[in-house]
Amino acid sequence: MHRRFIVPGALGAASLMLAIPASAAAHSPGAPGIGDPYYPAYGNGGYDVSHYDLRLKYQPATDRLEGTATILARTTADLSRFNLDFLLDVGEVRVNGAKASFTTSGEQELEITPKKPLDKGSPLTVVVRYSGVPSSKQAFGFTSWHRTPDGGIAANEPEAAAWWFPSNDHPLDKATYDVSVQVPDGTQAISNGTLQSTSSRLGWTRWNWRSDQPQATYLATLAVGKFDLSTGTTEGGIPVVNAYSRDLGANDGAARASVERTGEVADWLSEYFGPYPFNALGGYVPNTTTGYALETQTRPFYSPRQFANGSNVSVVVHELAHQWYGDLVSVRGWKDIWINEGFARYAQWLWSEHEGEGTAQELADYTYASHPADDAFWTVKPGDPGPENQFDGAVYDRGALAVQVLRNAIGDDAFFTVLKGWPAKYAHGNASVADFQRYAEEVSGKPLAALFDTWLFQPSKPDAPAAGTRSLAKAPATPPVQPRSWRKIAATNDVHEH
Repeated sequence: MHRRFIVPGALGAASLMLAIPASAAAHSPGAPGIGDPYYPAYGNGGYDVSHYDLRLKYQPATDRLEGTATILARTTADLSRFNLDFLLDVGEVRVNGAKASFTTSGEQELEITPKKPLDKGSPLTVVVRYSGVPSSKQAFGFTSWHRTPDGGIAANEPEAAAWWFPSNDHPLDKATYDVSVQVPDGTQAISNGTLQSTSSRLGWTRWNWRSDQPQATYLATLAVGKFDLSTGTTEGGIPVVNAYSRDLGANDGAARASVERTGEVADWLSEYFGPYPFNALGGYVPNTTTGYALETQTRPFYSPRQFANGSNVSVVVHELAHQWYGDLVSVRGWKDIWINEGFARYAQWLWSEHEGEGTAQELADYTYASHPADDAFWTVKPGDPGPENQFDGAVYDRGALAVQVLRNAIGDDAFFTVLKGWPAKYAHGNASVADFQRYAEEVSGKPLAALFDTWLFQPSKPDAPAAGTRSLAKAPATPPVQPRSWRKIAATNDVHEH
């Protein structure tokens, strides 16, 4: 707050002296975490980012990354200093054009003190110059940067950004992105969104990517290596860019046979979830030893291991379903992971039905029958699993089972209205399990608190009649037959074992 004092002589001087400490005292450090109880150190308080401009240079031979990040934001509090989440070595920070002092703390905190305190509601431009070897950095005992024989990859959940750019690292603070990466000629740099241009000079090629719709930090990805790129468009006209490492070996054919169906799968999913929400599409398969896949926005990451047993379109369905459930609508807090994983797994059940390999109901019946009451599977609560169980198989399978129970409880008309209406209602924002329950109640006109509590929050196996499913209520004497798609879907159970 700025006030103009018009007072005479010594009284004016005294008043001004009193005013300065009071004004300074109003500014305080931004919180080192955004407030997520699962991950208290993730994200930061005091500002909201609108755009990241990342200008990078990467040398695959040494894994050295140099960068300049320009971050556009607005303060949400009176700040004396603020934090970014970052791990590489910082050479200089400027805030609104002036050099700022900085230090590090905790596992991944970059503390920045501007020359002048920042008033609430002010525009904020932060420039960070940095360098380092991402694969040499760890936080909380692990790394989210994956070294490959021909480069490196940033892809992980719930975090990956800190290994390659400074950020407010939590889904609550989405932003748009420009990612420009300089790599040696003959090497490709893959990121999210649309490829704006490439240019070569003096042995280096610069790849310029743009994501002009809000994107969570963990959904931003970077992959550098030797890739074959394929391009095309969906029936709806969305440009598709897929990338495959040239060193996938025996997994190459199966990977291409799966990921090349990306456009087809996205068009099919749009029948259930509404129009595809972004202006770019694709996927990439680097030569990495990881086992998981990830819904990096517009361009999912797939590990070669996903295709070790042949083509696996089901995992493509899973990651593309996340473009609506997880990317377009993101979690409000990480405890809300069911909205991401339960519905992405349910999309695989719908695909099974589409392929004639088992209906969603048959998969629900088999899931329920496969886990006896004393199975630890039922102790995991998909609606709030805890950070240790955030990607447990029960969040996927019990989570999808809960979706089928909801479908049977409210009927197909209301259910598919919810399925398509939810992404539209919270587009480019964040929402919780409680928000979803309220929305399903609004659409269906039915009270659903007991159903949600039983299937998402109780650490025990519900009684069969409580399942609300037509076949489970009959309590068949013989166990359900395993649907043909079961093994394919089970093969993707480790897609998020990060």
